[in-house]
Parts: sequence; structure tokens; C-alpha cells
Amino acid sequence: MPILNKDMTLCISLSARPSNNGTRFHNHLYDQLDLNWIYKAFAPTDLAQAIAGVRGLGIRGCAVSMPYKEDVMALVDELDPSAKAIDSVNTIVNTDGRLLAYNTDYTAIEQLLAGNAVPTDYSVLVQGAGGMAKATVAALRDAGFTDVTVIARNEDTGRALAEQYGFQWRATLDGGTADLIINVTPIGMQGGPEVDSLSFPEDAIAAAKVVFDVVALPAETPLIKAARGAGKQVITGAEVATIQALEQFVLYTGVRPTDEQVRAAEDFMRAQ
Repeated sequence: MPILNKDMTLCISLSARPSNNGTRFHNHLYDQLDLNWIYKAFAPTDLAQAIAGVRGLGIRGCAVSMPYKEDVMALVDELDPSAKAIDSVNTIVNTDGRLLAYNTDYTAIEQLLAGNAVPTDYSVLVQGAGGMAKATVAALRDAGFTDVTVIARNEDTGRALAEQYGFQWRATLDGGTADLIINVTPIGMQGGPEVDSLSFPEDAIAAAKVVFDVVALPAETPLIKAARGAGKQVITGAEVATIQALEQFVLYTGVRPTDEQVRAAEDFMRAQ
């Protein structure tokens, strides 16, 4: 990484519980590509002030994580179709003070469902109704899944999300099972109050064919560990993190790294 200097381009991330994933991934790629850039994670105390700082200080890129993916929409100048379609933002690009917002979470979910050849006739349970859940449910719909149930305690947000895409809503799992189960809640997230908790009960894991946890840190969440132990096909949040971060990198820099460079950055990110 270059020594800090006045010409260095800054990118940041905003999250209630920042991790080193994005910081390590982006900075490693800057180093490989000899870019005079730097990436830093923040936990904002005031979201509006943080976004004003992005604009006023000329910060080039800003990743947005839970719980800010919906609230940040009112603070940008324009929504790319990827964000507008699902009312959720995870990426902001600043061009001369104009903030354009995107959602690369959707891209990551879409690619992982296709890359893992998950059959679209599988029944699906999605637990959660926040910004990441919107990206997940939209990707499921667009991939051709039809038997999808959103599990969310908040009826207003859960039912609205499910009905927007023609799916079902339930307040609780209540013994339900499906071929594909997806956790899009913070349960199992490092640093959170439920870091050691299972987001789905063991009977739901046993009945599933594929288990997907979008929590990126740790990569081996309690859900993923339990699913591996049960011999299930798994898709991890670390995989989501790599794809969405790569697409953010391209949006910020205009450069698409080689597959080898991405693998090196991914290995560096995971070796923390």
C-alpha cells in the first residue's frame, strides 16, 4: 500500500458492526494493481452526517451495510436500477459531489444461486425482511423460484416484502421446512448478541437440501457449521461478500481485476 499522501483516493464502508472483510479485500487489490487508493471501515453515529462527509470530502466510494441499506436512500442523489428495484442500497459512488447508489448484494445472490445450480423448483424459506432480504427475495424471484416464504416477526415489513414479489409471509418458522433455507438476519454474526445462536432449528436444517447464510463474518456461522455437519450443500456469506465487494471495486475504480487477483484478495480477506 502506498504511503498516505494528499493525492490518495479514499473509499469507506458504513456499518453498525464493521468487519475487516471489505478493508482487507479492497486494500489488497489496490496493492496488487498499484493504485494510490485506501479503504477504511466506519461505524457512524449519525448516518446523514456520514453521507454529507462522503459528498463534502470527495470520498469516492461508500459501502453500506446493516442497518443502513434502506435509510441511506433518502440521502443520495440518484438510485441505479439495481437499488431502485428493491429499495435497498449497499454501494454509493461519488462523482464530483453527485451520489449514485447501487445494490451489488443482488448480483452476488443471483450469481451464487446460479453457480451452485440450485433448482428453481425447490421450496424456499427466507428468514429476515431488511435490506439484504430484499436483495435475496428479488434474486429468487428473478431466477424463477416460485415457492418462497418470508419469515419475519414484523408483519408490516415481512408481508409487504413477500407480497411485492408474489410470495408468502409467516411471522415465525413454526416447524416449517423447505429445500432451501436462507438466513438474512444478523443471527450468528460476529460481535452481535446472537453470535452463538442457530438462525434455523436443527429439524429445518435436517430437512433442507441447501443451506445459505448471508452472514459473512464469521464465514463458518453456527448455521453453516451445523449444515456441514449434517452433510448439506452450503452457500456462505463469505462468498456473498467476495462477489459484492468485487462489483463495488469495479464501480469505484473502473478496473476489473483478474480472477487470480480476486482469489488472492479473497484469501487475504479470509486469513484474518
